[in-house]
Amino acid sequence: MPNATGPDQIFQQALANQEILLPKCDDCGAFHFFPRVLCPHCHGAAISWQRASGKGRVHTTTVVRRKPERGGDYNVCMVELEEGVRMMSRVEGIAPDDVVIDMEVTAFVGEAEGAPAVLFKPVGV
Repeated sequence: MPNATGPDQIFQQALANQEILLPKCDDCGAFHFFPRVLCPHCHGAAISWQRASGKGRVHTTTVVRRKPERGGDYNVCMVELEEGVRMMSRVEGIAPDDVVIDMEVTAFVGEAEGAPAVLFKPVGV
C-alpha cells in the first residue's frame, strides 16, 4: 500500500510485512484495537505503533457449522492479547470443537479470504 498513513492502512501494511503492530497512546500509555486516530481511553491523538507480544488467551469461542463440501466447520473466537486488547479471529491447528475459553494462544500472520490476517494457534502447537 503506497503512502499508507491511515491507521487501517498502517495495520494492514504491517500484516503484509508479516508483523502484528498495535496502536498505543503516547498520552495515557494504553493499547487499543481496532486502529483509529484517537485513543478511545483518553481521546489523545498521539498514537505510536508497537509490535504485539503475540501472547493471548481465548476469551470467547464458537464453532460455525458448514457442510464438508463448503469447507467444513471452523472456529471463531475473541482473543485477549497480553497488551489488553481483544481481537476477533480464529484458532488454527486444532479441531474447531477443541478450542476452549482461557486457552493460551500465540498470534501469527496468516491468510483469510486471500488477505493477510491475524490468526492464532494453541501454545505448543
